[in-house]
Amino acid sequence: MKITSAGTVSLPKQFRRHMDVQKGDYVKVILSVDGVILRKATIS
Repeated sequence: MKITSAGTVSLPKQFRRHMDVQKGDYVKVILSVDGVILRKATIS
């Protein structure tokens, strides 16, 4: 994936399908020793 000048990345369609996320959904980004963990977030 390429990081844009704004610092954003686009998740490939197969990743979004696997994570069950769609446009407008929220994700949680966790920084770990090995890299970044991305999880679907539930906002209430």
